[in-house]
Amino acid sequence: MNSKSQLDPAIKCSVWLLWFFFLGCILAIGQTSHTISGTITDESNGETLFGASVFLNGTTIGGVTNEYGFYSVTAPEGDYVLTISYMGYNEVNIELHLNRDLAQDVEISEFSTELDEVVVMADEPERAILRKPEMSVVKMNMGTVKQMPVVLGELDVLKSLQMLPGVTNNGEGTGGFHVRGGAQDQNLVLLDEAIIYNTSHMFGFFSVFNADAIKDVKLYKGGIPASFGGRVSSVLDIRQKDGNNKNFELNGGIGVLSSRLMAEGPVFGDKGSFLIAGRRSYVDLLLKAAGENNSVSFYDLNLKTNYSINRNNKLFLSGYFGRDAFKLGNSFDSSYGNATGNLRWNHIFSDHLFSNLSAILSRYDYDLEFAQDEFDWVSSITNYNLKYDFKYYLSNDFKLDFGINVIYYAFNPGEVNPTAETSPVNPLRLEQKKALESGFYLSAEQKLGPKLTAQYGLRYSAFSRFGGQLINTYANNQPVVYNPELGIYERGTVTGETNFEKRDVIESFGNFEPRVSLAYLLNEDSSLKAGFSHTAQYIHLLSNTSSVTPLDVWTPSGPFIKPQLANQYALGYFRNFKDKTYSLEVETYYKTVDNRIDYIDGSELVGQNTIETEILNGKMRAYGLELLLWKNEGDFTGWIAYTLSKSKQQTLGGTAGGPGINNGDWYNASFDRTHDISISGAYQLDDQWSFGTNLVFQTGRPVTYPNGQYVYEDLSIASYAPRNSDRLPSYHRMDVSVNYKPRKYQNKHFKGEWVFSIYNLYNRKNAASISFGQNMETGANEATRTAIFGIVPSLTYNFKF
Repeated sequence: MNSKSQLDPAIKCSVWLLWFFFLGCILAIGQTSHTISGTITDESNGETLFGASVFLNGTTIGGVTNEYGFYSVTAPEGDYVLTISYMGYNEVNIELHLNRDLAQDVEISEFSTELDEVVVMADEPERAILRKPEMSVVKMNMGTVKQMPVVLGELDVLKSLQMLPGVTNNGEGTGGFHVRGGAQDQNLVLLDEAIIYNTSHMFGFFSVFNADAIKDVKLYKGGIPASFGGRVSSVLDIRQKDGNNKNFELNGGIGVLSSRLMAEGPVFGDKGSFLIAGRRSYVDLLLKAAGENNSVSFYDLNLKTNYSINRNNKLFLSGYFGRDAFKLGNSFDSSYGNATGNLRWNHIFSDHLFSNLSAILSRYDYDLEFAQDEFDWVSSITNYNLKYDFKYYLSNDFKLDFGINVIYYAFNPGEVNPTAETSPVNPLRLEQKKALESGFYLSAEQKLGPKLTAQYGLRYSAFSRFGGQLINTYANNQPVVYNPELGIYERGTVTGETNFEKRDVIESFGNFEPRVSLAYLLNEDSSLKAGFSHTAQYIHLLSNTSSVTPLDVWTPSGPFIKPQLANQYALGYFRNFKDKTYSLEVETYYKTVDNRIDYIDGSELVGQNTIETEILNGKMRAYGLELLLWKNEGDFTGWIAYTLSKSKQQTLGGTAGGPGINNGDWYNASFDRTHDISISGAYQLDDQWSFGTNLVFQTGRPVTYPNGQYVYEDLSIASYAPRNSDRLPSYHRMDVSVNYKPRKYQNKHFKGEWVFSIYNLYNRKNAASISFGQNMETGANEATRTAIFGIVPSLTYNFKF
């Protein structure tokens, strides 16, 4: 268990939250009223709509649909007009006489493409968004994603999110993303509730998310709901489409480097639907045609089907399979990828109680084959996840979320297998690691008055590292020691081994994780919001590179690696202008993370069975200011995003002795960006032509440069500046796109469009890295700047029928 000093603040906060839960339940139970409940779906394809607003006109009574399109609204007996609205859809009004509980499923239709594409929102739903106690959250509309210029003509959810404040990448051509100064392993990425461990294809050029198959994208930058656990920076919750249960449809796109195709339609009569979507790149085919012996390629496949047993019971089965392959001549082959599966059961117990039971499998693995040395290297992480979530609508003013989940992890850090009898390499298998993570949560959303709404929750998480392996013991229990004579950190002295059986628990941890958010409505057009969250993370990504690579290895907490514990505080101001044509979001945050590991100089991570000899425990802090100005309506829409932030780390020597990393001073995290400005705009000229543009500026990421050299026994040895004390040059670029829809192809049976885009319009050679070496001819030291992209034009044809 954690120390008393770490647990006390969380326990005190948890006790107060339990009192609020108890009081809220008493107040809610004492009310007498009737309930309207049901599901909101798209009229054209039957897709459920997440976040649709449901209100009773002339009252403050209402809410929004959950992740599965379900809503529940409670009100006193009487006559009402039920209003349903959703961005991009026609508003629906239904007259009701409420004298008993009612089941009311509603289908709504998108705006006609023949009309001006203007976003219309009702006053009550917009007021509800302002007063909803949910901050530091981004909900990306897929229509917005499709309007943005993209590299190589491929729509990309992750790159779209990086245009918003508080979200950035770690350089051009890199995978992963960073949120509010956090590391990329601190992000929980979910696709239909399944964990995705590597989010990129082709080493970061594309993301694994096929935009055609995606329905909803929601990023929690802070104020993470209690239903999510296991990460301390953010949660990216992506939901796949269910599939069209009205008509069979086929759509796809043909691009310069890859193509995609998706089919969807009804099955089981009108009881269900299916979706299958695939992408494949053909860079390998182009290289082969050009006579190259190198190749790189990727593919992915999204699958989903569902079956409606009756109104109260629905089954879903979804999966994702993706793979990358890279070949370097006849000497090296690499492949890596994700595979997930999820079997879900939605059950409506009553008009007040909704549940979702999920059994989930997720796996990430990579395989390296060295033909010349005749051996193969494989590594993987697999998890089995069972979760049961409930939503209980006690009253219009009090809603409860509660549930439980259990995750079993199997870590394979790596194993070497000779591929021929003549191989000089001996078989090697690193210690396999097993762990169990579990959590129980209870969360409430409660109206505390006409202007004040609160969302508060409590999660208790537990983690156990299992045996079935040998654990080294070290002199003075120190796997890393400081050598004062050489001024470096070294591996500790091994004094023996402890053999843990599979049934043994090597180490266990437990944490209370309270979360609180408040929203205060200042007037009809503005509100203030504040939030606090305490989160725990039990698994860690081992990587001492500045960007994500397929070779990165996940490892569980244990005797020498403690869980990361984070506290985040946030305050925000939200306002609508000019009859909601414009909206402004301003947020400031402060975040601390304990037990954040960093690597000693000269650390070796690949093939390392005793990772504790390569690391020191430190802490992080990040703080910043985010501004986001939207233009929501009209022919021209878009936003301006600005982030001013700092992310720093401190790693002291602690019991290992010595000054720590960077002499124990705070140093920039490798993903720190002081300034980050993004401007995105889309202009709809008419029903044929539309235009988009992006403009991006970022402070260069921190790096460590040599600051001198000395000669020792005729060898020239570089000396380096303090860690991350230098920076790459500032990053900036401009992208543009043009969409053209020929009228002759626009009918109810077939639709087509041409998308022409230019990435990095003015051909900026942004530095991905700067390396230092000696010119062999002149003997002079020189720096070499490496850029991934210059100007990149692309042409894609999209179709649907």
